[in-house]
Amino acid sequence: MAEKYEEPELNKDAFTCPTCGAFAAMAWQPLRTSDRWQALTLAFCHRCRRHSVWLDGTDGYPAKMLFPESLTAPLPNEDLPDECMKDYMEAREIANSSPRGAAALLRLCIQKLAIHLGGDGKNINNDIGALVKNGLPIRIQQALDVVRVVGNNAVHPGEMIVDDQPETVHALFGLINLIVDNQISQPKQVGELFSNLPEGARNAVDKRDGQA
Repeated sequence: MAEKYEEPELNKDAFTCPTCGAFAAMAWQPLRTSDRWQALTLAFCHRCRRHSVWLDGTDGYPAKMLFPESLTAPLPNEDLPDECMKDYMEAREIANSSPRGAAALLRLCIQKLAIHLGGDGKNINNDIGALVKNGLPIRIQQALDVVRVVGNNAVHPGEMIVDDQPETVHALFGLINLIVDNQISQPKQVGELFSNLPEGARNAVDKRDGQA
């Protein structure tokens, strides 16, 4: 599973770095130019050694991160296939500024994910149907279809104005992580635990189930 997302916050000792995406300790340093202090503070990430720039709340300015743009969508499940990761991360980068574009990218992400899970890639709707026939849980099918339909409608005028519903697009990230957890992470975890059983016990199970 991906690390839990910890919202960046001014002067917080640690949070999810908006640059590298890792949960890391932060070192804070007020910004000084020439002979005066500015209403800006830098936060240096101990993991990637890069910084974010913050208004520090003085001089009447609200305290907020200026750079990079705050990313509020969750980080991807670490088991998200590599071929899906680029689309997910790009969608996460633009989720706040372009919910419509993010929804379209997440639709592409699940199209590739459906192929990874056994689809032939010719038609995403048919791929999801084939996965259902092979035992895909109903809730996972619904999650796939939510991302598919919202992503499709985002690029068809008049169908769904996702720019007016950013919370809907942000929820799609969580659905993708749910799908990956159910279909990839959990089976992998169970498989690893089963493979660590004594050989005799595994052979007995195979014999019981007619696999040996």
